[in-house]
Amino acid sequence: MKGKLKHLMIMSAYNKTDIYPSTFILIGIPGLETAHIWISIPFCVIYLLALLGNCSLLFIIKTDSSLHELMYLFLCMLALADLIVCTTAVPKLLSLFWFHDGEIRFEACLTQVFLIHSCSTMESGFFLAMAFDHYIAICNPLRHASILTHSTIGCIGLAIVFQGTVLLFPHPFLLRWLPYCRNIISHTYCEFMALIKIACAETRIRRAYSLTVAFLTGGVDFILIICSYVLILYTVFHLPPKDARLKTLGTCGSHVCVILVSYTPAFFSFLTHRFGDHVAPHVHIFVANIYLLVPPLVNPIIYGVRTKKIRNWFLKFFNFSKSLN
Repeated sequence: MKGKLKHLMIMSAYNKTDIYPSTFILIGIPGLETAHIWISIPFCVIYLLALLGNCSLLFIIKTDSSLHELMYLFLCMLALADLIVCTTAVPKLLSLFWFHDGEIRFEACLTQVFLIHSCSTMESGFFLAMAFDHYIAICNPLRHASILTHSTIGCIGLAIVFQGTVLLFPHPFLLRWLPYCRNIISHTYCEFMALIKIACAETRIRRAYSLTVAFLTGGVDFILIICSYVLILYTVFHLPPKDARLKTLGTCGSHVCVILVSYTPAFFSFLTHRFGDHVAPHVHIFVANIYLLVPPLVNPIIYGVRTKKIRNWFLKFFNFSKSLN
């Protein structure tokens, strides 16, 4: 299999006539090819745990009528986005690491680009929506039910999905019409900037569009999330009972940790692609994979297990299992 991959890479490197390739070849993490099999083990474990956690969260919220509330609708949306992001990239990544199967169809590559970027954008929007929910619940609790009605939540969810779809929909077409100097991608999955870097044409406008979309979505979302938590902290420190302050700070602290886990590798990967010429490629690609794997693992733990009603559901389930035994 290694010989087949090497042969494909050599042929693609010298075949300059086919500037619109039908397939691309993913080479994995540059410089760490010999460690791919070992890296795949934690990646596979994290992926399986992420699938288990998010599917369990969706199942619990669907089957328990007491969880059919506004906050849990956002959790369902986030879990679905997490599942799509990691499932779009990880199976092909594991196939590359285990079987040296780096070949991917051009259309499948563009589909990966769209799904990963659009669902990541939606994740950011759901984080902002949940931060807004926390802000209303803590800073204006008496009006929480009247502000965040089911129709309002539905409109917010549709707006987030619409934004992620419409703004990222041009990305595959911007890449589809480009000629390419080679069909080897130094990455574990297809990414917009990874394809832009191997193009044989002027890409300034495409880069500018991608940069603008990233700022209007992830950048603005992150700024608004920070603002909401600053206002939450201001309100929390003016709460009279000390226990109430500590409880609220504990909840907000866990949510802030999730946001940092999600945004830190995302911003690192985004900035490295555009400005990090001195960052080692294997470091950049490794962090980009962490961005796809870790948030889907952490989100159901923090937002699920630390949520009282879901935690109580787990306790009831385990107590029921013990009573059967």
